[in-house]
Amino acid sequence: MPVPLRPHRASVRNLFYRPEARADLAKLYDYIAEQSGHERAIGYIRRIQASCEKLKTFPESGRRRDELRPGVRILGFERRVVIAYMVLPSGDVEIGRVFYGGRDYEALITEETDL
Repeated sequence: MPVPLRPHRASVRNLFYRPEARADLAKLYDYIAEQSGHERAIGYIRRIQASCEKLKTFPESGRRRDELRPGVRILGFERRVVIAYMVLPSGDVEIGRVFYGGRDYEALITEETDL
């Protein structure tokens, strides 16, 4: 009698935000809240966080950018945000920075001592 196959279960990892990424999200919230109001700002931040949460299941979704920093991955969000993250040796995901608008994230990632 054949053994029934178990449904494939994706590996779920932990997700961490570096202090710099948390600060980026707070600044982004403040900017949007000032321009468009609290509700729009909190909705946008929540959508960014939901996109980050998906990295727990699909950590290699972002494009690898070793030329900027070994191991860094970049994930675009709604054409206005760039999420820089790394998959740690444990398999966990660490969000390093969240860049908004036209910031030169490539130069900023290259210059930073820690991501």
